[in-house]
Amino acid sequence: MENKRKHLEFIQNVISRMAGNLFFLRGWTITLIAALLALFAKGGNHTYILYFLIVLIIVFWILDGFFLSQERLFRDLYNDVRLLKEEKIDFNMDVSPYKNYKKNTLIFSMFSSTLLIFYIPLVITALVIIYLVK
Repeated sequence: MENKRKHLEFIQNVISRMAGNLFFLRGWTITLIAALLALFAKGGNHTYILYFLIVLIIVFWILDGFFLSQERLFRDLYNDVRLLKEEKIDFNMDVSPYKNYKKNTLIFSMFSSTLLIFYIPLVITALVIIYLVK
C-alpha cells in the first residue's frame, strides 16, 4: 500500500502546483491590469495602452486555461491510480491517455465557468473603456 500512497502523493503535488499557478496567474493579471490602467489615467497614448490591455487579458486567459487543462489531466491520472491494485503501481506520470477527453482540452478549459467568471468581466470592462475613450 506504501507504493500506491507515494504515487498518489506525487500526483497530488503536481495538481497542487497547477492550482497554485492558476492562483498566481490571476494575481499577476490583476496587478498588470491595474498598472496599465494607472498608465492610462496618467496620460500618454491611450489607444496602445488599451489594446495592450486586451492582449494581456487574452494571453493570461490562455495561460490560465493551459494550467487548468494540465490540472485536469493529472486529476484523471490520480483517479485511475487510486483504483489500481498495489502490484500494478509503476509510478507512471504519463497523462497522454487523458488528452483525448474533451474536458481536458485547452479550449474547453479556457471556457470553463471558473475562468469565464474571472476573464469575461475583464474583457468587457476593457472594451467599454476603449469605446468610451474613442
